[in-house]
Amino acid sequence: MDPDFITKTAQIASVLEVSGHPKPGNVHRTQDFPDMVFEDFLISGIVIGDTMKKAANRGLKFGPDSLDKIEIGKLIKEAVIETNKWVANNTNLGIIMLLTPLSAAAGMSSDIDELQDNVDRIMRDTTPYDAANLYDAINIADAGGMGEKDELDVGNDDSKKQLIDKGINMYDVLDLSAQWDMLAFELTRTMPITFEIGYPTFNGVKQTNNINNATVQTFLTILSIYSDTLIARKFDVETAQKVSEDARLIIAEGGILTDKGTDMINEFDKELVKKNLNPGTTADLTASSVMVALLDEYMDKF
Repeated sequence: MDPDFITKTAQIASVLEVSGHPKPGNVHRTQDFPDMVFEDFLISGIVIGDTMKKAANRGLKFGPDSLDKIEIGKLIKEAVIETNKWVANNTNLGIIMLLTPLSAAAGMSSDIDELQDNVDRIMRDTTPYDAANLYDAINIADAGGMGEKDELDVGNDDSKKQLIDKGINMYDVLDLSAQWDMLAFELTRTMPITFEIGYPTFNGVKQTNNINNATVQTFLTILSIYSDTLIARKFDVETAQKVSEDARLIIAEGGILTDKGTDMINEFDKELVKKNLNPGTTADLTASSVMVALLDEYMDKF
C-alpha cells in the first residue's frame, strides 16, 4: 500500500476516534478533562503523521526479509517525543503503539488480507533495542503499567540493559505484560480485538449509519467484551469488569443505534466521568479498528 495513503489513514483514525460523541468516560468533541482537552487529541493525531509515513516506508523497504530494520520501538519513541512538543500530557502513547506496527505492516501489504499476519511478523522480529526504546517511550509519556510486575520494571534504570544483555525483544517484553495490559495482549496475539471485533463492527455500522455512530458503537462493543485495563490498573479488576457489564447492557439495547441506547450512553458517560473512570485503552483499540477499516475502504483509490 502507498505510504502517503497509510499516513492519512493513521491520522484520520486518530482524529475520528477522539471525535466520537459521546464516547463514554473519554474526552470527546463536547467534553474536556481538567488536564487535557479535545484539541490536544486532534493535534496529537496530526503530528504523528511523519512517523507513520516513516513506518510505512520502512515496511515497504524492508518487508518481508529484514523486518528488524524497521525499528518499531525507535519509531514509537520518536512519535511520543514529537507529540510532547505539541501537547503537555500523554494523549496518544497507546494509539502510537498500535498504529506504528499497523503502518509498517500496511507498507509491506498489497491487500487487507495480508495485514494482520504482517503485523504479527513485524512484532515477532523486533529487537531488544526496540524493547529498550519502548521503555523510553513509556517513561517519556509518563505512562506506567507494562512490565511493572516483574524484574523488567519499566521504571527501573537497569531494565533496558537487562533487555539488551538477555536478548529480550519488544514482542517478548509485551508478552510478559499481556495478562494485565490490553495493548500488550493485542500486539502479541495478532491484534484480534482490532481485526475481529472493532474493524468489522465499524464497517458494519458505517454501511447504514454515519461515521460518528460507527466510532461510538465500535468503542462500546469492544468495551462490552473486554474489560479496560487502564481502569483495572488505576482502580481494580472488579471496577473494570463492572464498566464492561454496563457497556453490555447498553449494547443489548442497541447502543447508539437506538434512542434508548443513546440515552443510556449519555448517562453512562456522565457516570464514568463523575467517578474518574476512563476506558482509555478501549479508545486506543477503537483508533486501530478505524484505521484498518479506512485502509480497507479506500485502498483501491490510492
